[in-house]
Amino acid sequence: MSPLEPFGTRLRHAMDERGPLCVGIDPHASLLSAWGLNDDIAGLERFTRTVVEALAGTVAVFKPQSAFFERFGSRGIAVLEKAVEELRAAGALTVMDAKRGDIGSTMAAYAETFLHKDSPLFSDALTLSPYLGYGSLKPAVDLARENGAGLFVLALTSNPEGAEVQHAVREDGRTVGATILGHLAAENAGAEPLGSFGAVVGATLGDLSSYDLAINGPLLAPGIGAQGATPADLPSVFGAAVRDVVPNVSRGVLRHGPDVTALRDSATRFADEIRAAVDPR
Repeated sequence: MSPLEPFGTRLRHAMDERGPLCVGIDPHASLLSAWGLNDDIAGLERFTRTVVEALAGTVAVFKPQSAFFERFGSRGIAVLEKAVEELRAAGALTVMDAKRGDIGSTMAAYAETFLHKDSPLFSDALTLSPYLGYGSLKPAVDLARENGAGLFVLALTSNPEGAEVQHAVREDGRTVGATILGHLAAENAGAEPLGSFGAVVGATLGDLSSYDLAINGPLLAPGIGAQGATPADLPSVFGAAVRDVVPNVSRGVLRHGPDVTALRDSATRFADEIRAAVDPR
């Protein structure tokens, strides 16, 4: 594999060309059932193949949730490997939603699993948890840089429980979430047109004007659709950083399956609405 351009560069181009939308691939049991599929490996394969065939050629970014594949063991991981390969072959970018977080050689092993160019699970970016200390992520940061990949680090998440950690105030007066954003801004210093080290920031959080979201990197924003946020909410949540937002929609698109046309129409509608909200020129 030839060296890749940095993830941030590839992401900016993909969103400009295909629209600023990330579709989550979350084959949980209730969604398989809604599609008329069994909660087994055959259902998982059918679901994943349908999403890939319907959307891989038009959507900019996909976020497979690793846990929903891991629960089927090695056969589920094989389905995930194939999906990542086919998504990337179709010109889409993949963000592996694995939320790994550890230290030392274990963090390095997680990084090699998802960020090494020769791994069967190599993805364009990986979600990580920094709550063993941001410095624990260094093996992933280093390998991402080496392989042209990116990271999305949990900073301000939409789940209510996250606030007890992320809004906690440190001795220097900054919150933990603001500290994570500051580390990411430092990683992205000088990058053009966009840095490769992003934050996960929930689209449902309302006014975030007390936080500096201008990290020169992407902001992965779950919460559009079924969780209650709308594309029109994005400017008020993300302010001047809104053009760097990668809005994630999962159930809002996937509930229209298994009809391929309905899946495509839903994804196109979300992409158009998001583009109009974040760049109304």
